[in-house]
Amino acid sequence: MLERIKVFTGNATPDLATKICDSLVIPLGKANVTTFSDGETRVEINENVRGMDIFIIQSTCTPVNVTLMELLIMIDALKRASAGRITAVMPYYGYARQDRKVAPRAPISAKLVADLITAAGASRVLSLDLHAGQIQGFFNIPVDNLFATPVLLAYLKEHYQDNLVMVSPDAGGVERVRAFARRLDASIAIIDKRREGPNEAQVMNIVGSVEGKNVVILDDMIDTAGTVVQATKALRNAGANEVSVCCTHPVLSGPAMDRIENSEIREVIVTDTIPLHERAKASNRISVLSVAGLLSEAVRRIYYNDSVSSLFIP
Repeated sequence: MLERIKVFTGNATPDLATKICDSLVIPLGKANVTTFSDGETRVEINENVRGMDIFIIQSTCTPVNVTLMELLIMIDALKRASAGRITAVMPYYGYARQDRKVAPRAPISAKLVADLITAAGASRVLSLDLHAGQIQGFFNIPVDNLFATPVLLAYLKEHYQDNLVMVSPDAGGVERVRAFARRLDASIAIIDKRREGPNEAQVMNIVGSVEGKNVVILDDMIDTAGTVVQATKALRNAGANEVSVCCTHPVLSGPAMDRIENSEIREVIVTDTIPLHERAKASNRISVLSVAGLLSEAVRRIYYNDSVSSLFIP
């Protein structure tokens, strides 16, 4: 029985938190996360948490600074209420792309966020498909970085089994694509690209054969969709029958939806680590898969101090 567990959420991913609680057959914790009139975050925990095992479900997605502060203040409030252990469940880890210095005098914001979460009082972190695996080393507390692979693979096996090529949009994603291709009995290809500036990508050429094939571009996230749209154009020019996109985190900022709607992308497969905004919800090209089952199983195992290693399927 999950007698000593409490699951709370901020305003970033309430629907996902509800699904996780439904899967665990426990009620969502009672908390009010609002703002004062001057914009400061206000948190009220409305039930006893003394000695409890606490899980806070909160992606640090748009508006990133607001959702991050909600998480930090909730951790502090629960720690001061004598919670036994506090796990920050961050399906999407904001600032993850700022994981190293790319220019002189640039910050490493992913490390700063890790320090803030630790200083606030988190006992451990549970995340999903971190943009850079080395972020786990930014923490001095345990970090479990799960992968959405089982959820995405199940969908691809059902809908994309025939004549398939898995494509990595850059050299950094080759290992992920190779793992998917092995399980789907598919071949792989790589997009060679060069970035002209922030949030812009220029597709150069394709390494591998895609002519006459059904192609799925695999990435960890879609932000402004510049990379995947240009990659789709290059793949179609190279003779691909159809092109779909599969990713874990649907950031979909700025011109992303305009680009997707005006492209030749057949389908964009995403998960619910980040809630879709209204225009994305209305699009018939976007299919959303839930990671609630995966995260709820991880929460259950952490609560019982069981191993979660079998959930680490890259």
